Amino acid sequence: MRKLRIKSIIFVIVTIMLGFVLTGCGSSTGGSKKEVVNIMNWSEYLPEHLIEQFEEETGIKVNYSEISSNEEMIAKLNVSGGDFDLAVPSTYFVDALIKQEKLEKINKDNIPNLKYIGEDYLGWEFDPNDDYSLPYMSGTEIIVINEELVDKDVEVKSYKDLFNPYFKDSLVILDDQRTMLSAMLSMLGYDPNSTKEEEIVAAGEELKKLTPNIKVYDSDNAKNLLISNEVKAGVVYGAEAALAMRENPNIKVVIPEDFLSLWQDNFVIPKGAKNKENAEKFINFIFDPEVSKEITLDHPYMNPNEEAMKLLPDDIRSEIELTVGDGIDHPKAAHAIDVGEALQVYDRVWSEVKQ
Repeated sequence: MRKLRIKSIIFVIVTIMLGFVLTGCGSSTGGSKKEVVNIMNWSEYLPEHLIEQFEEETGIKVNYSEISSNEEMIAKLNVSGGDFDLAVPSTYFVDALIKQEKLEKINKDNIPNLKYIGEDYLGWEFDPNDDYSLPYMSGTEIIVINEELVDKDVEVKSYKDLFNPYFKDSLVILDDQRTMLSAMLSMLGYDPNSTKEEEIVAAGEELKKLTPNIKVYDSDNAKNLLISNEVKAGVVYGAEAALAMRENPNIKVVIPEDFLSLWQDNFVIPKGAKNKENAEKFINFIFDPEVSKEITLDHPYMNPNEEAMKLLPDDIRSEIELTVGDGIDHPKAAHAIDVGEALQVYDRVWSEVKQ
């Protein structure tokens, strides 16, 4: 009897333990699995309440990681092993990722709200059918000055004017090698997307001449430095300029005569993404005009969502127009493009500038 009782107890224990094991397996592969989507995006680029809204509406948990440069994004994608389901690189990095076969095709049938996106933001040469990328936001990188701190007789119309010794240790500059080196290339009369080593090196030497005037490199929170009067001027994203102007009326936008950097950031699904359909659900959610409008209210960039733009108040649209200027019609406007192996030269030269 005692042996039988012991065997019965052992059987019960084993049965319970097996139940736990099976339950654990079910939680990772069965219907009780917690749906997730792993997203990598730029900092200061998506309101937190929209992430919460998506989670509430879909039951999908968002794991959200922030980066401050395309180079950082690509480095993380290269070591992630498929851990990210959605990323938001700029166009020239999308081009490179497509060539390297590092992206999944997007199932546009899962994105009915794509109908709200303007044609001007679609059909890039490197992705003519928008198989691998869809637009998120677009904009410019421009010069700003603080008229309270800058004497009226100090003229600022171009990048060249920022070299004035008057601005010693008083500029905030984007921590972005392609923007700054492309500006120098253009200023020197070269193609801003040059692949010639000697020209890129010359641009780096020119940028070194500006370093005495640079107080800080900051791609994330330049607006705070402008609002608090910590810098006299700088090179910033258009939305950072607009947000700074809201808080500090002394901030003035300058569309530089010698180079206007244009950009577009795009949704892509990295190769091997484990939650591809959830990523597509998130894209579709963002493309809802009411949702997309909320992004632009907080981060006033040019929005590819035409319906969302119509929903914006007039003052927000005016802010955006002010920071875009003539846009693509500007005589010195350019998008960064994939420069292939020359990117290594840009990397080296940028490191030398910042050392």
